[in-house]
Amino acid sequence: MKYFSVITILFISMVFATNSAEANNSTTGFSKYEIVSVNDLHMGKSVKAIWTINYNNKDVPITVVKRKTIEGVEYMVQTNYFAVSYAATAEGFGAREARQSWSEVPRKINEAVICKKELANQEIITPNKVDDERALELIASYLPDLINEGYKHILN
Repeated sequence: MKYFSVITILFISMVFATNSAEANNSTTGFSKYEIVSVNDLHMGKSVKAIWTINYNNKDVPITVVKRKTIEGVEYMVQTNYFAVSYAATAEGFGAREARQSWSEVPRKINEAVICKKELANQEIITPNKVDDERALELIASYLPDLINEGYKHILN
């Protein structure tokens, strides 16, 4: 009888733990996205490629611009409401503040939308080299976490 009680308690504990873990997932609703290559644009010397990422709202696409830099490759991620950069360097792949010269978003707006703590957490997402396809998947997966809670609707 004690054995049955212990098993029952363990089972109930696991069910509650699983439900709690699922409830704390902050990126719910952003697991599906579409990445589309933008072709036939005059991009200039430093721009190597352009893509858009759409989560649920195709009216507000997120633009990703690939640029070659001295340190490696930077993917400038931008909308009308925020700008952030993901860099692939010798240290790995991760997020950093957008260069002001590349950004069209006013600094105060960007600071309100982007979560500084999460930006620091994403400084190195992976130490491995990434190609464009993997970089875009990582950006699309991690970007929703960078947006402060009050502004998540920008992605929807």
